[in-house]
Amino acid sequence: MVGRPAPRRSTTRRVAAIDCGTNSIRLLVADRDAKGRLEDVVREMRVVRLGQDVDKTGEFAPEALERTFAAAEEYARLIAENPAPAGDSTEDGAVALTPADIRFVATSASRDARNRQTFVDGIRERLGVDLEVISGDEEASLSFAGAASVLPPRGEELTLVVDLGGGSTEFVLGDDDGVRAARSVDVGCVRLTERHLRSDPPTAEEIASAEADVNAALDLVLETVPLGRATAVVGVAGSITTITAHALGLERYDSSRIHGVHLSFADLRRACDSLLSMTRDERAALGFMHPGRVDVIGAGALVWRTVLGRLEDLSEGRLQEAVTSEHDILDGIALSIA
Repeated sequence: MVGRPAPRRSTTRRVAAIDCGTNSIRLLVADRDAKGRLEDVVREMRVVRLGQDVDKTGEFAPEALERTFAAAEEYARLIAENPAPAGDSTEDGAVALTPADIRFVATSASRDARNRQTFVDGIRERLGVDLEVISGDEEASLSFAGAASVLPPRGEELTLVVDLGGGSTEFVLGDDDGVRAARSVDVGCVRLTERHLRSDPPTAEEIASAEADVNAALDLVLETVPLGRATAVVGVAGSITTITAHALGLERYDSSRIHGVHLSFADLRRACDSLLSMTRDERAALGFMHPGRVDVIGAGALVWRTVLGRLEDLSEGRLQEAVTSEHDILDGIALSIA
C-alpha cells in the first residue's frame, strides 16, 4: 500500500487521516495547502463499535476487532486508490502515499483496553503504519484544531468546542492563538448506554443515574476549564450532528445543511428530549439516523442536553445557541501530519 518517498514539487500535500474512536472509524484523504486549508478527496465513516463492552471487561471483544480490521482493510484500499497526483509528487506520475503521509489515531476505548497490542499489530499489518493511542489532552487539542479551521477569526474571544464521542467527551476552550484549557472526561454515548440506559426507552431512574455521571464529569471539567467564559459554543462528532439533523427536521442526513448551522439551546434540548424518549424502533425509522447510532443516540442526547443546560447556567444566560460543525478531530489529525 505504501509507496516510495518522493520529493514534493508544490505547496499542496496529500495526506490521509484515520480517527478510530469508541463507536466509529473514519477516514479523510485530503489535499492540504500551505495555509493549512484542507480539500477533501475521500471522507468515509464506518460504525464498528470498537469499544463494545470495554467499559465492563477492560478488553476489546474479538468481534469488535474483526469489524474494525475489516474497515481498516477497506481504508487501505481507498488510500491506495487515491495517490498524490503528479503535480504534487513526482514528475513520473502519481505515487502512493507513504507512512509519513498517513496518521492513524485511536482514542478513548483504546486507552482503556488491556489487549490493545492486538489492535496495534492488526492495524500495522493492514495499513503499514503504527497507530497512536493519544491522550485525552491531545484528543481535545486535535478536535479544537479541526473545528477552528472552519470558524471565522475571533481574536481573543474564547470558543468552546465540545467533542461528544462514544467513550469520552472533550471540552476545549481556545481562541485564534490556540487552546487555552482542555479536559477529557469518560462520558460518551456508548459508555453511558452500557452503564445506564438498558431499557427501551430508558426509565426515569436510568436517565437520572446517567445525568449524575455527566454532571460529575462536568464538575471535573470545571476544575481546569472555565466553561462560563466562553463566548461561542461549537459541537462536533456524530451524536451532535445527528441531534442537529433531528432539530432541523431533516428527512435524510444532509451535511451541507448541518454544517455551520446555529441553533438555540432550547431547540437542541427539545431534539434531545425527543430522541431520549423514543423507542429503538422509532429512532431506527428516522431517515437521517445511521444504523450504527440507533442504540446509543439516546445517551448522546442526554449528554448534550445536560452540557447545554450547565453552559446556560454558568454563563448566566449569556450563551443561548450552539454551532454544529462537521469538521472535528479528523480534520485536526490531517492538519497535524508533519
